[in-house]
Amino acid sequence: MKPLHTLLKWLDENTEKVIILITYSSMAGIIFVEVVRRFLFNQQVPWSTTVPVLLFLWVTWFGASYNIKKRTHLALTEIRARLSYRLQFCCLVLDAVLWIAFAGIVIYHATNQTYIAYDNFAIVGGTDDVMEWWFYLATPLAWILIVIRVLQNLAKDIKQYQRKEPFVLQASLLD
Repeated sequence: MKPLHTLLKWLDENTEKVIILITYSSMAGIIFVEVVRRFLFNQQVPWSTTVPVLLFLWVTWFGASYNIKKRTHLALTEIRARLSYRLQFCCLVLDAVLWIAFAGIVIYHATNQTYIAYDNFAIVGGTDDVMEWWFYLATPLAWILIVIRVLQNLAKDIKQYQRKEPFVLQASLLD
């Protein structure tokens, strides 16, 4: 049981970071190698202009999830700081409800789009067998993770409210 708990704790702390690091490094590596090849050897792999753009989906959406987790998203903190404790809590609950509602819409439509790409055997331009849906899958997966992060934050907020502890309104990515 302890190894499973350790693994889940590690995944909770590092999922977004690992995905962002791998995809961003892949993007940078592809772009760097292809710029060198283009200027030194007048050659270029046909997919080098499409794959980095598709990898950016992974960076973007998992980056959004990381920002939700760390509470560094747009939250109008100057206004919230001036509200009463109860209204601050109400705003945090409203945030959670709106994030989950919006996530439901995004997950539904992104899953449909991913399925269409899967069903039509859409292949990444310049490749023979790299499927587009592999990249499109980033959107519904990351938004599912966003819902998990929102629920985790909401659980923390409820506990803080019950204990009458101050809310973290101004977070930092470096925390």
